[in-house]
Amino acid sequence: MRTGGRILVDQLELNGAELAFCLPGESYLPVLDALYDSPIRLVTCRHEQGASNAAEAYGKLTGRPGICLVTRGPGATQAAVGVHTARQDSSPMVLLVGQVPRAFRGREAWQELDYAQVFGGLAKAAWEVDSVDRIPEHMAEAFSVAISGRPGPVVLALPEDVLAQETEAVDEVRVEAPRTAPGAEALARLRELLARAERPLVVVGEGGWTAETSRDVQAFCEVNALPVACAFRCQDFVDNRSPSYVGVLGVAMDEALAARFRDADLVLAIGGRLGEVPTRRYTLLELPHPRQTLVHAHPDPAELGRVYEPDLAIAATLPELAAALRAAENAA
Repeated sequence: MRTGGRILVDQLELNGAELAFCLPGESYLPVLDALYDSPIRLVTCRHEQGASNAAEAYGKLTGRPGICLVTRGPGATQAAVGVHTARQDSSPMVLLVGQVPRAFRGREAWQELDYAQVFGGLAKAAWEVDSVDRIPEHMAEAFSVAISGRPGPVVLALPEDVLAQETEAVDEVRVEAPRTAPGAEALARLRELLARAERPLVVVGEGGWTAETSRDVQAFCEVNALPVACAFRCQDFVDNRSPSYVGVLGVAMDEALAARFRDADLVLAIGGRLGEVPTRRYTLLELPHPRQTLVHAHPDPAELGRVYEPDLAIAATLPELAAALRAAENAA
């Protein structure tokens, strides 16, 4: 028999969590008790915003969900900043929040919140654990949602009584993100468009970037003499010392880089959403169909065509796409 808190921590360990950030609170004490004997390193922060920002950074750097634990009510709302950043930057994150006991729900108990409503527009998903027996299932779903498609933050509320109860529930298996390779036809079309382009620009951004993706994309750009720019808050997605690197499409964007983007005849966006900042308030690419030929590669098909209509849309996870690009160069 294990408590709900112990089961939850066991699911974190099962999914490879090595580090978690928190501001302790009484609403999730069984989880803190279980973490005491866990190999997971728990970092106590001075403020929930700091804890959630740290978890967002961890997810961005590792590709595995950053774990943040906060208490209910104000603890959760003060962690919202990191959740919003994780959503906008496509960083995998799991925010575990204490909740009032189930018997108190709907009475506006002390610090009670409806987390699905509060975080519905901020997180990728938000819901509440309904029974101790289903904690492994809920945790597996939280990890799956956080790392699948376009990565992002998930908020999971934990009623006090659920965490304190005991059960014989069995663990789930470790969650891995589904992988999708680009099709041969899409790759051939991309090569054709690149061969015709006179002023191409590659833009790399969020969406499941890894160290291997960085190396493969950089090698592909260098072999083909393609200039590559990094999107906002993605400035290290390729080595800034690379001869292909031309700068960051950030808030204080270099005018020469802005002109290069505006005057490109082909833009290859790998992973990024082409949001407000890298497009300089949507002026460097015309809405909805850019003047430039646009190739957009993203792991989540729902992001393709959501803001800009691409001439070629490639739905593929980024490590597989980057590996395919590099393999094609090696085979040529």
